[in-house]
Amino acid sequence: MADSHFDEPIARHYDERSSDMFDPAVLGPTVDFLAELAGNGGALEFGVGTGRVALPLAERGVPVHGVDSSPAMVERLAAKPGGDAIGVTIGDFATTKVEGAFSLVYLVFNTIMNLTTQDEQVACFANAAEHLAPGGSFVIEVIVPEVQKLAPGETIRPFAVEAAHLGFDEYDVANQTLVSHHYWFTDGEIHGHRVPFRYAWPAEFDLMARMAGMTLEGRWADWDRSPFTADSPKHVSVWEKAAE
Repeated sequence: MADSHFDEPIARHYDERSSDMFDPAVLGPTVDFLAELAGNGGALEFGVGTGRVALPLAERGVPVHGVDSSPAMVERLAAKPGGDAIGVTIGDFATTKVEGAFSLVYLVFNTIMNLTTQDEQVACFANAAEHLAPGGSFVIEVIVPEVQKLAPGETIRPFAVEAAHLGFDEYDVANQTLVSHHYWFTDGEIHGHRVPFRYAWPAEFDLMARMAGMTLEGRWADWDRSPFTADSPKHVSVWEKAAE
């Protein structure tokens, strides 16, 4: 896995720049969905970050452990109320191992795309399966690539055009990769940040799951379990590890 792109300058402003993701209307259904799947077992979050999901999930009584490659992000998690209840292992979530078996492993907010090669994503699915108890669930929330919206010869799609933030995705369709370019305007200064991603279609993720011994349990357009259609901009997918 490449070096973390969420170092101290990014971690310092991450929560405020992602404030819409902390909206109860967004976060509530996410936590409800994951808590239901976790049941009486524990949950493992790949890419735990500053604890946006892990903290409220733990408040619901679900024991949560996290894996993340960014010490700076994890420091912010640890400083929050309840942060000491979240165990964290620093490492690459495609390969990092932690003790125990979990009823739920999950990645949210496009985190699977931070693994920028197919091999790393395949390894992530295998790693998730290894950490799941029999009958456990692996969940990802990720965008559906917008390549069909690119005109012939185009490679750039804007995703944020706001007074304080401009965002553009730069696609390499031949290699299934993109780079997200962010520009924030603060106190008369411009702060840039670029993050590489690898995108994949739902069918490719299903194949990765099958290779890891998991089968698709359900796919929805959002955490409220609304139907997934050809027009859905993202999907929430659940794969189940076979029960013994």
